[in-house]
Amino acid sequence: MKYLCLVYSDERLLHSLPESPKDEECMAYAESVQGSGRMVAAEALESVQTATTVRMRNGKLSITDGPFAETKEQLAGFYLIDARDLNEALQLAGNIPAARVGCVEVRPVRQLNV
Repeated sequence: MKYLCLVYSDERLLHSLPESPKDEECMAYAESVQGSGRMVAAEALESVQTATTVRMRNGKLSITDGPFAETKEQLAGFYLIDARDLNEALQLAGNIPAARVGCVEVRPVRQLNV
């Protein structure tokens, strides 16, 4: 089953704390999950300052600079993994280096019947 691991952190602190992961550690983690055959995709995101939010209301398109909501932590990246079950997905998410300074939301991917 596929799970999306959404990595959240306060981007002002993400790379400044002593326990903050370095890019090399993140790459090593991604390579280990890739090597196990459980990686579907993974990407880091640019700063939340580059975000644009799109809404369609009453047939009118609204485009706003910035993220959808003001929050303490912002979406920093994601891992799309293929795990046996939720327990395996949670174990993989717990080893994501950025989990030390932020959090990782794990959600099953819903299959669309199209």
